[in-house]
Amino acid sequence: MDTMESGKTVMIKTKEKKQKTILMTEGNIWKQLILFSIPLILGNLLQQLYNTMDSVIVGNFVGSNALAAVGSSSSLIYLLIAFSTGAATGAGVVVAQLYGAGDKSKVQDAVHTALGIAVVLGIVLSVAGMIISPQILKWMKTPEEVMVQSVQYLRLYFAGVVFNVVYNMSAGILNAVGNSKRSLMYLGIASGLNIGLDLFFIAVLKMGVAGAAIATDICQGISSILIVSFLVRVPDKYQVTLKKIKIHKKMASSIIKIGLPAGIQNMVISLSNVLVQAGVNGFGAKAMAGFGSYLKVDGFNILPVLSCSMAATTFTGQNYGAEKMDRVKKGMQVTVIMGILYTVVTGILLLVLAQPIISIFTSDAEVIAYGVLATRYFCPFYFLLSIMHSLAGTVRGTGKTIPPMIIILCALCVFRILWVQLVTPYFDTIRGIYLVYPLSWLIGAVLMVLYTWKGNWRQKGKL
Repeated sequence: MDTMESGKTVMIKTKEKKQKTILMTEGNIWKQLILFSIPLILGNLLQQLYNTMDSVIVGNFVGSNALAAVGSSSSLIYLLIAFSTGAATGAGVVVAQLYGAGDKSKVQDAVHTALGIAVVLGIVLSVAGMIISPQILKWMKTPEEVMVQSVQYLRLYFAGVVFNVVYNMSAGILNAVGNSKRSLMYLGIASGLNIGLDLFFIAVLKMGVAGAAIATDICQGISSILIVSFLVRVPDKYQVTLKKIKIHKKMASSIIKIGLPAGIQNMVISLSNVLVQAGVNGFGAKAMAGFGSYLKVDGFNILPVLSCSMAATTFTGQNYGAEKMDRVKKGMQVTVIMGILYTVVTGILLLVLAQPIISIFTSDAEVIAYGVLATRYFCPFYFLLSIMHSLAGTVRGTGKTIPPMIIILCALCVFRILWVQLVTPYFDTIRGIYLVYPLSWLIGAVLMVLYTWKGNWRQKGKL
């Protein structure tokens, strides 16, 4: 949800369609932001758990090369599905505002267009991922001892990525109308099933990385079927009729227009991460496995931060629309404090427990050492990332989506690319790669603070 949010979230309470409107323009700001953030955080953490178990089980039952193959694939996967997440953001905004306005006809068009876009994007990404993965892996300097398993994992993973895209689009629709519990339930089912299938395919059937990818595909397929089935059954304006799924040009244009900045940002940042991963790959399979293991842990810090940023966008949008700028300012302050507190606490825990946490993924001492080293460079500085995203989320809520996009791209993309190309060659160890993350977070945080202080984002504009 975004600035076009009508100022209310509607939730289905019973089959009789009793509705409850939750306004964020009045009441306790702390309580509203925390309660709104919790479902978003839990959903993101479940998705992270979904992916982490592949690495844990592969690392323990197959070996460090297989762990490197799975871990190093994450940045490429994120790159190829980044635009679809932006489209889901755009669809959520459009559905939310039309649902709040009670326009059943346009809600129907928006929902069916969103699912049509998801199916098309999913098929394109599946085909593209299976075809181009080997070439991109070579470009990323993937070591020969890891290449075969990396290609196998990615091709099998992308064979089922259409389910991932459809699920995320469907979850975006449910979140837009306030029904986040349902998507959480389906994620919980998928996560539990994923663990069981990973153990069966990898530990029992000895299928290696292929088993991990197939298990993920099956679970994503089941979660997408469950959530679409609910959309087909739900007795409300956003009910889906499978025969009506089609792309309405005007509605698709609205969805893409709103989601495009998020999609571009996600894609470019993912591209920079692919370049960083290429730098890590140059240090060999052990470094790849250690860094990949830590990135799974890293998600449990970053995803809650992004969830709080999304909550700030919704909170700001409602209060900005109601011309309550005092609440916008206070909401921004609350979001920043929430993010700092969370990242400081989790950062300390990760620093203290780094060795046992990375050991969950593998028993290889060298791999563990690379992962533990990453915690020393990442964990003390997550608060900078939190500041950047909290402020960016607030600014987006006023409709000013371009400035935070430019700032984040400069910090997390342009700077990282320049650093990897120009500076890391002068480092003899992987520390040069690790250092780019806290430095990029610092630049992003400083630029966002300057913009929120001096920028004109508070001025009322046409939403």
